[in-house]
Amino acid sequence: MNRYLAGAIGGLLATIPMTLVMERLHRRLPSESRYPLPPREVTENMAGKLGHDPHPDEDRLIGSSLLAHFAYGAATGALYPLVFRGPVRHPAVYGSGYGVAIWAASYLGWVPAFNVLEPATRQPWNRRRLMLCAHAVWGAGTLLVAERLAHPDDAPWRGEAPPGGWHRP
Repeated sequence: MNRYLAGAIGGLLATIPMTLVMERLHRRLPSESRYPLPPREVTENMAGKLGHDPHPDEDRLIGSSLLAHFAYGAATGALYPLVFRGPVRHPAVYGSGYGVAIWAASYLGWVPAFNVLEPATRQPWNRRRLMLCAHAVWGAGTLLVAERLAHPDDAPWRGEAPPGGWHRP
């Protein structure tokens, strides 16, 4: 499979565990840090900048936020072949780093540059930690899925025994 398509699928699917991690860690924040997470904040602010109702009803806002969040996951997942030119031998490790790099490019880069949100450095440390963890999960999941799709001959489910067989001595 084409690596860009594999990355998009990986990024889309990895947004599921990322979102679950975000929700779980958000509940553990102190009350003063438990305001809406960035996907919702970005969606609300972008809607306002584009001239849409910045305060739509709650169901529409949740749906729009989730749609934007998953679309961004797919789009940034599709970019991974630009960073990793060949097969990635340790996709969970390198993927975690890729996820953190996407976080930095977003929340220290284009998001504050376009006045969508303030830079992450102005957020409480516990929220930054939450988002870093979630992006590391997303990146690991993205590359694990994408590399399996892009290189199916290397997949362990093909039934081929590894060198030395299945049994450990």
